[in-house]
Amino acid sequence: MERVKYGVIGLGFFGEKHVEVLSALPHVELVAVCTRREWRLKEISREYHIPYTYTDYHKLLENEEIEAVSIVTHARDHLLPTVAAIKAGKHIFLEKPMALTKKECEEILKSLKDFDKFFMVGHICRFDASYAVAKRYIEEGKIGKIVSIHARRNIPKSVSESVLQKISPIVGDGIHDIDLMLWYTGSKVKSVYAAEVNVRNLPYPDIGWAIYKFESGAVGVTENVWFLPENTPYDLDAKMEIIGDKGAIYINSPGEPLRINTEKGWECPETVYWPKVHTWRTGALKEELSYFVNCIISREKPEIITPEESMRAVETVEAAEHSANTGKVVLL
Repeated sequence: MERVKYGVIGLGFFGEKHVEVLSALPHVELVAVCTRREWRLKEISREYHIPYTYTDYHKLLENEEIEAVSIVTHARDHLLPTVAAIKAGKHIFLEKPMALTKKECEEILKSLKDFDKFFMVGHICRFDASYAVAKRYIEEGKIGKIVSIHARRNIPKSVSESVLQKISPIVGDGIHDIDLMLWYTGSKVKSVYAAEVNVRNLPYPDIGWAIYKFESGAVGVTENVWFLPENTPYDLDAKMEIIGDKGAIYINSPGEPLRINTEKGWECPETVYWPKVHTWRTGALKEELSYFVNCIISREKPEIITPEESMRAVETVEAAEHSANTGKVVLL
């Protein structure tokens, strides 16, 4: 059985999720991890029996055994390791967003010009069964032409406080839904108006709303409230309403498929994106990484998400951020 020798760059919350999923995939041999924190390297490498550890991603990329890497650093640190991995000739899975600016995305695309390996940005919602099935119904014309989409992706304030030190709700979560809207409509955004509210005076605002006007004539609204009450029984409240001229689609994912009532109150464990089932991670993240690895093995270019689509999502939320900062409608 062919196995892809794999490395992970970045061992924060989501980097570890990559490690957990990749270490359980039958077609992957996870051989290397990288982070600047030595104690974290020792912890992860010991738990998952990973032979190579690095505090410098350049050293990891010099390892000729490694065929593919996941880059799971913070978004502001995506550009340099991605370009270095391209030059090193590795297959690259880059977590979303591709970067924080269109300019940096363009630099990545420029570096990919003569790249003969595979590159994919991790837009996990495209691998969530609910959103993927909705895409099929839209392509089959079941709801006609899309005229309106409303999406919300909200989280409790206890979860968001540390994240708001690094990124805004519009970029951090709104990018999921604008990517889906671009995917569903097959149309570009021509203008956006956005507004934010900073409740706790953190580096980034707690709340971000954006209204997008598409070239197709459709309107889209993204709601990102990272200020749900402390006692919210789930970590993510995500829903989408897609209205066409012949029908409608309503998505509640992850929703509340599992509800548990204990002495501490109601709890709704996450069962869609990366739940742990029988000691290993499954869900949309597993589907996404499995797809990427299978593309490498089968020598078939990833098509579910392209680099150009990933850049378009970044360009759009960047415009929304500019609108929120200036209070003006921004034309794309």
